[in-house]
This record gives sequence, structure tokens and C-alpha cells, in this order.
Amino acid sequence: MTAQSRSGQNVSIGAHYAVHLPAPDDFAFWRERARGLIQCDVPPDRVSWIEPGGTGDLFAEGPSRSDKRLPMPPADAPPVRASQRFLTIARSAALHTDPARFGLLYRVLWRLQRSPRLMEDKADPEVRRLEDLAKSVRRDAHKMHAFVRFREVAEQDGTPHFVAWFEPDHHIVRAEAAFFMRRFANMRWSILTPRGSVHWDGEVMREGPPARREDAPGGDPVENLWRSYYASIFNPARLKVGAMLSEMPKKYWKNLPEADLIPALIAGAQAREAAMVRAGEREERARPETLADVAQGAAACRDCPIADCGTRAVAGEGPERAALMIVGEQPGDQEDTVGRVFVGPAGQLLDQHLTRAGIDRTGAYVTNAVKHFKFTWKGKHRLHQSPQAKEIDTCRWWLDAERALVKPRLVLALGASAARGILGRTVSVSRARGAPIMLDDGAELWVTVHPSYLLRLAGEAQTEQAALFAADLAMVRERLSELGG
Repeated sequence: MTAQSRSGQNVSIGAHYAVHLPAPDDFAFWRERARGLIQCDVPPDRVSWIEPGGTGDLFAEGPSRSDKRLPMPPADAPPVRASQRFLTIARSAALHTDPARFGLLYRVLWRLQRSPRLMEDKADPEVRRLEDLAKSVRRDAHKMHAFVRFREVAEQDGTPHFVAWFEPDHHIVRAEAAFFMRRFANMRWSILTPRGSVHWDGEVMREGPPARREDAPGGDPVENLWRSYYASIFNPARLKVGAMLSEMPKKYWKNLPEADLIPALIAGAQAREAAMVRAGEREERARPETLADVAQGAAACRDCPIADCGTRAVAGEGPERAALMIVGEQPGDQEDTVGRVFVGPAGQLLDQHLTRAGIDRTGAYVTNAVKHFKFTWKGKHRLHQSPQAKEIDTCRWWLDAERALVKPRLVLALGASAARGILGRTVSVSRARGAPIMLDDGAELWVTVHPSYLLRLAGEAQTEQAALFAADLAMVRERLSELGG
């Protein structure tokens, strides 16, 4: 027995239709069939949506997978109305594993024909359910982007191929394949999952059957580099275990090379955070009141690794108030042995040039940007090693304390490390020399080479650079005279 629907189409009274989807993520197929059923005015309770491997409804009219028994909409059937918001949410919700999702989508689409603004009703339970499904799928896609880890394997011809294993919660593999194709366009890769596989050869994307975990390779040498990087960027001060587990659930850990580091990093977070706090407290502690306090504090300082090399802290020396402060890089082997600044070969050469320039060293305050001697052993000899920027910046606290007490009108930096100790940034000596750099406290910074640089040269190069060094000191002496120093 048939009746005419509002669209003018003859439909069976009480007929129940089964729609067999060719794939659980085929939104386009669902959309086409749903549009036809809507145009034939078939209500939601008369349609069953069946995924591959699913079972139909006992009352459905025919099990044909070709859907030959579905009613055909008339040529003049009105268009189906669906807002852009519905389509956006529906595309994501269709990838959920909830077996009732396609029925829910059809019910909401059916209602949209009569209530075009239904999707704006946040209190509607079916709209909320649809949004929850879409949100869960988007979260799963985000996890796939974040936690897929490729391991390198070699093809028979030696061509590198990268394979990853992932366990999605929903049917997102085909939908997210384009993301990885764009990101790794020049790689040959495969993503294996229990729900299916995708393979990219650099030109064509292919689909494959579901896989097992053992089909994917284990680790590769690159993972050791990644583990080192992950450990170095782990910030204990920002660790919130609950938030971390929310963003990186344990179910993904077994596929992440850095995962076995996490328990130890968490366990050591409190100690590392305490060290960071102590470093912050150093910035807040009171400045030394005398140069003797600076010397004593630097001797006890353990804020950088150089202090643990078994050397002494070599304090600056000179008047408590001096118009000129001379800053070197760090103590050398002889300075560490004697406990005084610039007494080795570089210091002796500096004294010679200062005397020729007419600068009285005893009237200047002489110190170093770094207070301990950094070295490496070569046989029985200790060889100088340049301090790293981080080490210079750490020791800058003591240099700033010296400047605040001495209050020099002119600071002479011998080399790039000394200049960084004053400025907190790296400068080119060749570009900075010959002109003053104004400091925040009104003093002038003049930059030249370190005397040890001259000792490493020979012949014409040594003669040329020695002349330039002498010219720099002459300008400093002239400027001191102008400043009344």
C-alpha cells in the first residue's frame, strides 16, 4: 500500500529503509542518501543506517547494499536545507565510532527542514550530542597530529621509508592523511592503525587494510637525538601532572620514544624546580656592599659549572673608586695559581701596552667577566677554554656588583667575552672598537681585543694588530683625560 508524500513521491506506508554505508567514514555517501530521503519526506524512524559489518533492522525493506529499494525523489523536489555550521559539525561527527551517529545526523537534518536555526539552540539535546561527537573526533585528530612517530626503515632498493603506528579512537585515518601528506610531502611514509592504513610514495596516496602493532618497526637512531632534545626542553617549573596526562594520555606513551623518560623527569622535577628557584633568588639577593664582599661571594659561588672545576675565584683588584675599569675574559692558568688578575703572559703584555699609552694600571680597577678559570687537560697542562655565553651571563651578576661599587667613568672591555659581560649581549670587536658605547649608568664602554689574541699571532699580522691595539689604548687615554680621569 502506498501514499503520496508532501514532495509528491509515492512511498510505501510504514516502509522501513536500510542504508548500507560502504565505509564507516563515508560522509559523502551518507549526505547523498540523506538528501534523497529528506526530499522523499521519509521520517527518521523509518531509516536504518548500517556500517560495514553491522546488522540491519528486522523491519527494514530489503537488505540490498545497492539501495535499489530506496525511494527516488521527484525532479521538482525542493532543495534540502542545511546550515554551514551543521555541515562542519556533521563532517567531524560522522567519523565518530558511535554506531548511532548517522541516525542522529539524519534526525537533526530532518528537523533543520522545519527549524532552520536549530543548530543555534545550545540547549537542544541532539545538537549538544552532535557537538560532543565532533569535539571528540577533533581531539582524536589533534592527538594523531601530535603523537604519530615515524621510524625509518629501508626498502629493498635502499630507499628510506618511514613507518608509524597509531591507535585512533575514531575513524579519522583517511580524513587526516592529507595533513601528513602536506607536512611530509617529500618523504615516503606509511601510517598503520587497527582501523586501516595509508601510504604515501611522494606522488600518490594509497589505502591499505588494518594492521597490527608488530607490523610497525621499533626505534631508530634518530630517536636518541629526539630523547636528548625532549629531556633538555622539559621545564619542571611548568609541570602539572594532571594537565600533562590530559594532553598526553598514557595510551599514547607506548608509541613515543620520549615516553620512558617521563617518569624520571617527573620524579626529578621538584629538585630541578628548586634549583631554578635558587637561581631566581640570586637575582633577588642584596648586592655586596664592598669589593671584599664581591670577592668572598664569588669564591663561594656555584651558579655555573666552571666553579666546580677545582679552581679558585680570582677577584678584581684596584682602587674602590676608579675612573677606569679594565675587564678581561677570565683568569688563566697562572692567575688561578697565584690568585691575582692579569699576571700571566697576556697580563704582562697588557702592562707593556698600558705603560706605552700612558695609562697607570695601579689607578685602574682590573677584573674579569668570569671569575673562575675554565680549562681542559692536555697531558699535565691545563689549556684555556672560552666560557660559554650562559656562563658569562651567570657571572655577570658579580661584574655588575663590581661596577656598581667602583663607579668607573670608562670601561675597557678586552675581547668579545668581556664586552658581553658588560652588555649582556654579544658584539663584534672589529665593529665596536674605536667608538664608545654608552651604558645605562652613564659610563662609556670601549671595546678592543684581548692581549692573548696578540700572543697567538706572528709576523706582519702580529705587528699590524699590535698597532691597532696601541691605537685603541691611546684613544682610551685621551678620553680619560677629557673625562677628568
